Amino acid sequence: MDAPSLTARRLSVLALAVALVSAVVGAADPAPAHAAPQQRTAAASATGATLPFTSYEAESAVTGGTKVGPDHTQGTLASEASGRQAVRLSAGQSVEFTLAGAANAVNVAYNVPDGQSGSLAVYVNGTKLSSSLAVTSQYSYVDTSWIAGAKTHHFFDNARLLLGRDLKAGDKVKLEAASTQVTVDVADFEQVAAAAAKPSGAVSVVDKGADPTGRQDSTQAFRDAIAAAKGSGGTVWIPAGDFKVGSALSGVENVTLLGAGSWYSVVRSSHFIDQTSSAGKVNLKNFAVIGEVTERVDNNPDNFVNGSLGPNSTVSGMWIQHLKCGFWLTGNNDNLIVENSRILDTTADGLNLNGNAHGVQVRNNFLRNQGDDSLAMWSLNGADTGSTFSGNTISQPNLANGIAIYGGTDITVKDNLVQDTNALGSGIAISNQKFLDPFSPLAGTITVSGNTLVRTGAINPNWGHPMGALRVDAYDSAIEATVNITNTTIKDSPYSAYEFVSGSGTGKAVKNVTVDGSTVDKVGTVVVQAETPGAVKISNLKATGVGVAGVYNCPYPSGSGTFALTDGGGNSGWSSTWSTCSAWPQPGAGNPDPDPARNLAQGRSATATGSVDVYTPGKAVDGDANSYWESANNAFPQALTVDLGSAQAVRRVVLKLPPSAAWGARTQTLSVEGSTDGSSFATLAASKDYRFDPATGNTVTVTLPDSSPATRQLRVRVTANTGWPAAQLSEVEAYLK
Repeated sequence: MDAPSLTARRLSVLALAVALVSAVVGAADPAPAHAAPQQRTAAASATGATLPFTSYEAESAVTGGTKVGPDHTQGTLASEASGRQAVRLSAGQSVEFTLAGAANAVNVAYNVPDGQSGSLAVYVNGTKLSSSLAVTSQYSYVDTSWIAGAKTHHFFDNARLLLGRDLKAGDKVKLEAASTQVTVDVADFEQVAAAAAKPSGAVSVVDKGADPTGRQDSTQAFRDAIAAAKGSGGTVWIPAGDFKVGSALSGVENVTLLGAGSWYSVVRSSHFIDQTSSAGKVNLKNFAVIGEVTERVDNNPDNFVNGSLGPNSTVSGMWIQHLKCGFWLTGNNDNLIVENSRILDTTADGLNLNGNAHGVQVRNNFLRNQGDDSLAMWSLNGADTGSTFSGNTISQPNLANGIAIYGGTDITVKDNLVQDTNALGSGIAISNQKFLDPFSPLAGTITVSGNTLVRTGAINPNWGHPMGALRVDAYDSAIEATVNITNTTIKDSPYSAYEFVSGSGTGKAVKNVTVDGSTVDKVGTVVVQAETPGAVKISNLKATGVGVAGVYNCPYPSGSGTFALTDGGGNSGWSSTWSTCSAWPQPGAGNPDPDPARNLAQGRSATATGSVDVYTPGKAVDGDANSYWESANNAFPQALTVDLGSAQAVRRVVLKLPPSAAWGARTQTLSVEGSTDGSSFATLAASKDYRFDPATGNTVTVTLPDSSPATRQLRVRVTANTGWPAAQLSEVEAYLK
């Protein structure tokens, strides 16, 4: 996020330390898996934007250069590349693409060494064009030392060129490094329509004195044109040309700003519209705003739109590049629609609904190379309500999340494609991280549906462990909203698929979350990474290519409670559990054998036939013998069941009551049962009387025979208690020997 942002979280499980870190960013790109052919289109996925261009990966093209990557390591060039791979060209080396369809324009994502500039010569079917692509490091190598965990980032930039001719399928376009080293990541080829004509009755900025050559500042001409048109709800025409607008526009309302097309009408401005309020009905359409922002300075409003467009406004067909943020929206933006636009190379957020956004729709946009969250809602000073991010394609955010929802009511995130997030970022984050007050936490129903996340999730250097591809974060307060996550596809995550966490390290609970209908294809570590108390129901999650184990279930801090993972049925491929909370699973390292002396029940999900007041089932597996579970009174039999996560050869069960002498001696009649499916239970130890006595620690041990079958669901059934008319247990412990 583009605001001051601190994140508290443990540095590692072993250190149990808490560190301050900044907010996070992530992103996506419209491609299938990286081993696919060089052509990549939105049609390869059912999610994401419908785009006017086709993307071609350099590493899949013909080249004499050096392929770099794949690499997920923060601070490396390949880690910020699409697909985590690119091609490095020394002077004179080239990469050649064979087109699969018509094109007359190209946009290239590239990198050059810090402090250097140069060009890429362009050849079509072997003939060198008179125009070339200028490349520069001017907009790259951004440092944000105030953000904990950040390193120099934002390595790539984008450069575009109209080719001046119509190409067809089978034609070849070669890019050759002219005088400096250039690393080419991806090329977007597009058939651009001819420049549109001025509509009748529109007020042209040129008629008001604007200079289409860009040599003279045209700010006043734009202001005069807007003033002339807005009284009647008219149109300001921005013809083909380069227009320098050196000062921000305000008083923009009841007016349409229309260009001849985003490849033709170009406004050179680092601070285009800045206003705290507007009567609305602003329409911005079909032109480019390209700035000169080279660093991130959070106190500067270096944004395409800073503040309010007013109610019932629209933005469509825009090309927004080289700014701090595309949109930093405050005030009244009710029912705003942002669609069919490109936001590239921002040093911070692509778009941030910064509170009080009602009914906003952000749809069918393409975002690449953001320096913070590509798309964010942050409910500061008032809740964002009823707003939607849908059908967007996000690629290569390099310091936070692809999509982040920080608070808000009745929010929808659906049908988006997010790829290649980097440090401090998940593909999608649903979070109660407030950053500042007053903040409105998540409320109502949060709908996360039909999204595809490819190569998302990354190491958080402040935590010392990963962030999942999709993260639900009770950072500053518990998740109380209903969070429905449905029909999600997660591919090639370098670490985990789903993460449930309290990012401040304070053990706030994640509750009311359901996950239904997921396809997880290749994760480096685990499918579910549970790090805080709470409860999630997961159904119909099919996983293949699981790197280490199905589930990591280790709520933090120790003793903060348990995380209950309810199997809703239809799940497959992720039944195993990471065996220790003393170390993090590493991609491909395998699951170590459990410590024979380890209590297999501690921290696991516990349920019961009943409980009273605060004496809930989780108290029996929290590692604290002074807290306890108590069933409903005068309602024997009662039972407590612990899900061990996977079938284990349990041979010893230790049952405890609080050790205080205030707990008088008592006898409970109980049996121990086991199951591998949670429905059919076998008796492991027959019912008998067990004496709990403070003089001997209020502890009893039930030894199970060596012939006992392996069990996942361990149940203690109590039929009588001489000390109280209910079942009582402060700890249920399970051991292999």
